[in-house]
Amino acid sequence: MFCAMLRPDVELRLLEERHAAAVFSLIDQDRAYLRQWLPWVDSTETEDDSAAFIRSALEQFASGEGITAGVWHERRFAGVIGTHRINRLYRKVELGYWLGESFQGNGIMTDSARAMVTHLFDERAVNRVEICCAVGNHKSIAIPRRLGFTLEGTLREAEFSSGQHHDLMVFAMLRREWPVS
Repeated sequence: MFCAMLRPDVELRLLEERHAAAVFSLIDQDRAYLRQWLPWVDSTETEDDSAAFIRSALEQFASGEGITAGVWHERRFAGVIGTHRINRLYRKVELGYWLGESFQGNGIMTDSARAMVTHLFDERAVNRVEICCAVGNHKSIAIPRRLGFTLEGTLREAEFSSGQHHDLMVFAMLRREWPVS
């Protein structure tokens, strides 16, 4: 089971089905805020939708194809950080994350992303981690910048959310560039 204490008030834990209520509750509470940048928010309509997401993430973890963790701040569910499917052939993966609005501005996601990137390089043997952020999503963009990722380019109208297309900034970190932990 994956679990990491990042600091006394922040912990990453593998999401389990028993967390579905907390996950859905935070999504529902922050729906208007989250939907601006996350296309899946409107299709997450019930706690069962969150449970289905968690089951899928657990299957991906069990097969070694990815990892999705809940972020807890002071024992309260605060958000999610996880990978898309790991591309074993190319040894690369995309990392995604979201944090409830009231938890932002405390370095929680920066610390979570740092820990997850270290895990991916050290334990999952990937060589490249990508983070894609919508242009205009300044809080999300700040994470790869703080961690020293390289901005490699912008994919034009590569995501559709909130009824409009968004350009995506592509940031990447290579294993050889990551500081030794």
